[in-house]
Amino acid sequence: MAKGAPRAVPNVLIVAGIDPSGGAGLLADIKTAGALGAYGCGVPTAITVQNTIGVSRTEPVSPGLVGEQLEAVLSDVPVDSVKIGMLGNAGVVDAVAGALEKYAPPFVVLDPVLASTSGAPLLDPEGVREMKKRLFPLCSCITPNLPEAALLLGAGRVAGEAEMPETARKLWREAGGRGAIYLKGGHLSGNDLVDVAFDGLETRFFRSGRIDTRSTHGTGCALSTAIAALAPASQTVWDAFDGAHRYLNGAIRNAWRLQAGSGRGPVDHFWNWR
Repeated sequence: MAKGAPRAVPNVLIVAGIDPSGGAGLLADIKTAGALGAYGCGVPTAITVQNTIGVSRTEPVSPGLVGEQLEAVLSDVPVDSVKIGMLGNAGVVDAVAGALEKYAPPFVVLDPVLASTSGAPLLDPEGVREMKKRLFPLCSCITPNLPEAALLLGAGRVAGEAEMPETARKLWREAGGRGAIYLKGGHLSGNDLVDVAFDGLETRFFRSGRIDTRSTHGTGCALSTAIAALAPASQTVWDAFDGAHRYLNGAIRNAWRLQAGSGRGPVDHFWNWR
C-alpha cells in the first residue's frame, strides 16, 4: 500500500488477453484504470475472438514475446501496481512470474481467469498448476469468483454465503499464507451480492443489492483492475477493496447507458465521469 507520498498519477501495468468487443480483458482494464485516475500500461497475453455472446477462439501470444514486453515496460516505467488477468498457458505464467520476481512491483493483483462467462477455457490445466506454484506467492491480492475458487481448491462448488469465509481462508493458505483473498460471490442467487475478503487476520463482507441487468460482461476484470488502480494511494488494502466494490456497483448500475452487443453487455467503466 501507499508508503510516504503516493505518485500523483499511479502507473498500473495490466497483463491480460484482448477482448475485441472491449467489455473484458486488457481494453476494459485500461478503461477502468483511466476512470479511476491511473495511467495504464498493457501487455497482451492472448488475442481472443469474442463478443458479448461468447468466445469462439483464442490465440496465445508467445511466452517469449510476453516476457520481452514486460521487460520493456518494467525497465522503464515506475510501476506502482500490476493487475494480471488471462494468461492462457503455463509458458506465459512462467514469463510473468519471472518478470515479477526480477522487478518486485509493490502491489500485484491476480484475477485467476480460468474460463469465460460463456464457459470457454482460458487457462490450460498445466497453467493452473503453474499459476498456483509460481504466481500465488508473488501476489498481494487474488480475486477468484466462486467457480474459480472451487477449481483452484479441487473442491465442490460453494453453495451459499456461509461457506465463503472458510473458502477464502483455504485459498489464503493455498497462496502460502500471504497477501489477501477477495472472493467474489456474484454466482450465488439471492437479492444481495456478497463478496468476502480475508487478509490472514480479518474477514470482511462487501454487500450490495443485486441489479436486474444482463450487462455483467467483464465484471471480474473491472473489479481486479479497480483494486490495482486504487491500491497505490490507499492506506490499507481494505480501502482499495471498498473503493473497488463501490466502483463496480456503479459501473453495473449505469450499464443501461451503453448499447454494445446483443448478449451479456459490458459495464459502464466511465460511469463516474458522466
